[in-house]
Amino acid sequence: MDIITTFEKQPGKKLNSLRWRFKITPVRLMFMAIAAAAIAVILVRFIFGLGATTNLNDQWPWGLWIAFDVLLGVALAGGGYGTCLIVYVLRRDKFYPIARSTMLTSLLGYIVVVLGLLIEVGQWFNFWRPYVSWGHTSVLFEVFWCVSCYTLIQVLEFCEVATEKVFKGLHNFLKKAMPVLLIVGITLPTLHQSSLGELFYIMVGKENPLWWSVFLPPFFLLSSFFVGAGMIIIESTLSGKAFDHQVDSSVLRGLVRISGGAMLLYLILKIVDIAVKGTFANVFAFDLPSIMFLTELIFGVLIPIIIAFSSLSGTRKGLIWFGILDVAGVILNRFDVVFTGMGKYLNQYGGHYFPALTEVIVSLGLVSIACLAYLFIAENFNIIHHQGSETVDNLMPEDTDYAFTAR
Repeated sequence: MDIITTFEKQPGKKLNSLRWRFKITPVRLMFMAIAAAAIAVILVRFIFGLGATTNLNDQWPWGLWIAFDVLLGVALAGGGYGTCLIVYVLRRDKFYPIARSTMLTSLLGYIVVVLGLLIEVGQWFNFWRPYVSWGHTSVLFEVFWCVSCYTLIQVLEFCEVATEKVFKGLHNFLKKAMPVLLIVGITLPTLHQSSLGELFYIMVGKENPLWWSVFLPPFFLLSSFFVGAGMIIIESTLSGKAFDHQVDSSVLRGLVRISGGAMLLYLILKIVDIAVKGTFANVFAFDLPSIMFLTELIFGVLIPIIIAFSSLSGTRKGLIWFGILDVAGVILNRFDVVFTGMGKYLNQYGGHYFPALTEVIVSLGLVSIACLAYLFIAENFNIIHHQGSETVDNLMPEDTDYAFTAR
């Protein structure tokens, strides 16, 4: 499907057209169907409230939307700031090919987080109040502001890419502003990634001792950093098949080694934390929390570390397995913190929770919308084949600035 947009510099000048492409495939039609179902559920939720569309209750005020759309969404979108640090601050030029696709994935991830927060808030029409009501002693207030500001920064960073193709008059200005945007964009995530861990740190006595720790903020921050490589591997593999483009294995292997170093630090801190708290008995109790904790550490951290620092990281299969286990480990960790870790305390008051089908549909729908947006943007902007400072071909002439009609 092609959409042609017509541009005009001055009245009477020759018109220039810009073609927007979006391929229709069975997979994309499936994404559209799931997204449409999710939008319908979201509308029902906005009209009739959380009770009509979720299984939340007084004992379980946080459910799938917070665990998946917000906590997990923020973590999985963390690859953006890590890649910016490596590419634009540390100047590791070999990672340029994956910089833009990673930043785009991060941007779409944070948009999903913002939408998830809006849907999850009980009185969603009061979403604007934290902007004018300064609850500066609240951890959630800090998270709200940091996520909002970082999402805005990422939008501006993407505008530097977008203006290579449209509204080119703004490109030089945005390019000059990029160093400031990148510095702010690297700083903000370190605040709210760690603050999400702070939310559960203050739940002392409620969170299972296997997951509660004074190290929760650095645990959340470190995991959001090392999961970036896993997300990049999965994203590059899927987008490579969709756009017939393959990222060089040496680039991915370099990221895996950096991620493996962060994982090793994470594992050492976990062991030290267990020793200090004296929870070795809990770890090897082999009840449900113990099994979930060991699964999370062994399959989500230990095995990926082995892959990262062995010859397996030099093979495509090894890289893909690293990505799958890395991402799955962080997913399991966030779900364990919310559900397994809090379950015993919350259930003792008679409340039980299992996600409703409508909650699952909304979560899958938000992911589907992000996937469709990624595919559209990757097809129409210089994302996948970006190599750093190369010239951009097939764009509009330099003297073309403003869109005036669409056909």
